[in-house]
Amino acid sequence: MKKITTKLLDEVSRKAINSPRKRMNHNFHEDLGAALQRLLNSMEPYSYVRPHRHADPDREEVFVVLRGTLLAIQFDDAGEITDCIKLNADEGNYGVEIPSRVYHTVISLEPGSVAFEVKNGPFIPKTEGSSAPWAPAEGTPEAEMYVRELVKRSGF
Repeated sequence: MKKITTKLLDEVSRKAINSPRKRMNHNFHEDLGAALQRLLNSMEPYSYVRPHRHADPDREEVFVVLRGTLLAIQFDDAGEITDCIKLNADEGNYGVEIPSRVYHTVISLEPGSVAFEVKNGPFIPKTEGSSAPWAPAEGTPEAEMYVRELVKRSGF
């Protein structure tokens, strides 16, 4: 039995804090080729996940907030925000399912935020073809400004 406990959330959050990208996954699936990917995704505030989509093969993605506050944003093909939700269990916004082939990102708004994430496998690393061409690359000075602008444009 694999258990999701406060101790595990704390451990993954500590790893995220110490990570250069300010986020960390804890996989429950045994290998990256598993047909069903299940993981904890711990993110610190304003860590940047470049907007991307899952296509070829089509894959939906589910995020359920376990702790903290996350902002899930969906975009059209031109980079305009089409929908967003602030995920926070205390506010009654628990999760979101992102359709396949839809650009999206998730941004942490609170230290120690952790989501349970589920998507079909196998794991396919993001490529230029899946990343949004209108969004800055991770690790660039533009990325930090962009993620803050997304939060502002989303009204949070």
